[in-house]
Amino acid sequence: MDQDYHDFIINIHNVTGINLSLYKETQMKRRLTTLRNKHGFVTFSDFFIAIKERPVLFDEFLERMTINVSEFYRNPNRWNVLQRKILPRLVKETNSLKVWSAACSSGEEPYTLALMLSDFVRLREKMILATDIDEQIMERAKNGFYLERSVQQVPEQKLKTYFQREALGYRINDEVKKSIAFKKQNLLADRFETGFDLIVCRNVMIYFTEEAKHELYQKFSQALRPGGILFVGSTEQIFQAKQYQLEADETFFYRKMS
Repeated sequence: MDQDYHDFIINIHNVTGINLSLYKETQMKRRLTTLRNKHGFVTFSDFFIAIKERPVLFDEFLERMTINVSEFYRNPNRWNVLQRKILPRLVKETNSLKVWSAACSSGEEPYTLALMLSDFVRLREKMILATDIDEQIMERAKNGFYLERSVQQVPEQKLKTYFQREALGYRINDEVKKSIAFKKQNLLADRFETGFDLIVCRNVMIYFTEEAKHELYQKFSQALRPGGILFVGSTEQIFQAKQYQLEADETFFYRKMS
């Protein structure tokens, strides 16, 4: 690691609490170098000074770092398993589900969870926790407006019931919005709540080192109640799940052991 980038990592961590060294260096450095060059900076040292002085640039840095690419019902086959097999069982086990969408990005994932839960229970305020490190992207999530491409996988009846068509896309209705509690969180640094029945963390782990993954799986396990489910992305199979007190339930679904 060159000294300029190394110093940048330390400076970012000191100011924001974000530890870039826990992300895969090649991918992260390439993305940030592209952003730095786009704004005309030759060194990461100068880029860091600009980030501190220009909030708009800092927001762009966060968005580039967190890679906000999402859609409703992303990888629909996995969501079908959640709806047909996992949620019916969880609903039978408790009258008041506690659900968390970790690294929720622009909100498609927690809103998808709310749409699914509406088939089993009445939506109530703040029944789903949605967290992300990027406050700007969470503001977009709270706004609840999505382009047509983002809602292509939403079942037609759900689209009619829970969305309002607007000139440039769709806006999700207040009933669904109120069921989500958005909160800023750094997965790698912050403490987690406990007692969750379902934690969804998908397409995020691929950007972390093996050491960071190990720490996160331990924290997710501790956050689940016995019998609770961790739902991960389609490229994020957990090997040796038992070391985290987890066992495979369905593919990419892991159950906290009693």
